[in-house]
Amino acid sequence: MAAGWAADWSEISNGLKKDLGGQIHAQWIRPMQPGRFCRDTGTLELYAPSDFSANWVNDRFADRLSLAWKIARPEVRSLKISAHPGSVQTHELRGRRGEGASGHMRHATGQGATGMFGDATQAGFTGNGDFLDAFGDAQGQLAAHLGLDSSLTFENFVTGEANILGRNAAQRMAAEEKPQFTPLYLKAPTGQGKTHLLHAIGNQYAETKPEARIFYCSAERFMIEFVSAMRQNKMMEFKARLRGFDMLLVDDIQFIIGKASTQEEFLHTIDALLGAGKRLVVASDRAPQALDGVDQRLLSRLSMGLVADMQPADIELRRAILRARLSQFTPCNVGEDVIEFLARTISRNVRELVGGLNKLIAYAQLTGQPVTLALAQDQLSDILSANRRRITIDEIQRTVCQFYKLDRSEMASKRRARAVVRPRQVAMYLAKVLTPRSYPEIGRKFGGRDHSTVIHAVRLIEDLRERDADMDGDVRTLLQQLES
Repeated sequence: MAAGWAADWSEISNGLKKDLGGQIHAQWIRPMQPGRFCRDTGTLELYAPSDFSANWVNDRFADRLSLAWKIARPEVRSLKISAHPGSVQTHELRGRRGEGASGHMRHATGQGATGMFGDATQAGFTGNGDFLDAFGDAQGQLAAHLGLDSSLTFENFVTGEANILGRNAAQRMAAEEKPQFTPLYLKAPTGQGKTHLLHAIGNQYAETKPEARIFYCSAERFMIEFVSAMRQNKMMEFKARLRGFDMLLVDDIQFIIGKASTQEEFLHTIDALLGAGKRLVVASDRAPQALDGVDQRLLSRLSMGLVADMQPADIELRRAILRARLSQFTPCNVGEDVIEFLARTISRNVRELVGGLNKLIAYAQLTGQPVTLALAQDQLSDILSANRRRITIDEIQRTVCQFYKLDRSEMASKRRARAVVRPRQVAMYLAKVLTPRSYPEIGRKFGGRDHSTVIHAVRLIEDLRERDADMDGDVRTLLQQLES
């Protein structure tokens, strides 16, 4: 396939990433690649790593992909999504089995939750059964540590009040002594460090017990390889070798959906591992009871150990993460005002926070500009816009009343006492600054007042902020409370 087609696919793929989100894109769209194009029929083949992936993408995104290709390449009249016709790099994997004194292999992928072995081309897995080869030779010799990213450790995991439970539970699971609770279920929203902790557990346990056999995978990849093994009549090998590991780390368990047979096998795997005294850690963005389409027996197994709930990083933890990340760069002058700005405004998840800082520093270094607050606001506008929390007028009124120690009803009352009027005017000002509501809409939320009353309040508070330091301080405090 010519480079031009690859460039078009890269652009189409990146466009889908914005619509689908990074997680789905990384698991299903990014591994695909354009194949043959028939000029007679106008049909372009798009290859997926396996039949399972091809069917999944075809069911959900075929129309969207077809339209995108027709826009990029008018000669494309139809799209055919199928598994890659060849088993890429299988012979290379088999040739490497003898490397090292014990024949063990170790793959450090750095791809987090993108699949069983991170980047499939790097680790040499195509989703067509090469997974079974990686477990060992005909004598049953097992690879030592599969799928682990050696750069993700407890040492570089920044801990705060929001994630201390998950961190401590993870360290207990990685310790030499038998854990008190098993399995360990790490629950946290997207981008809050679940994947980092999974790899940290595996890396620490590998140091504690070098002979231990450790396997990191995603739930999707487990499903893909299960189906592949079933189609190749290799289920006995799949079961025996999977259950031969001493520690199993499964990411994004919320995607263990679909065929009952896949869930059944995963259930039996859990029972076999726990029954043999082995260690199991799973991670998800929701509690076990909130998993959709999952067998109740499987939910029971996942809930029987410890569910460690990790909360979104608070502002103190976000500051600490930024400072820890900055320490990894060559000397780079980033002011406290920039750190504070990033910590306050990029609050959805840690991954975006670190990504924003990386982007800012890279831009500054490549252009020779200093890292200033103005540069951060300009270069990170897309991330900042996505993280801007929707603040309501009701929330503003409640916060202002708490601050000035007023009853909430005073926001809509007719009282003209200065102790009531001024806080009401501040609330109107904040409503105009922090929400997209018009003057008439704001007026209706304050007891049906006319829009001219709101305009007067906004202009008055703007003027007072310039002349009165106390008023400016009050407004700044309220803004921080509402935006944090």
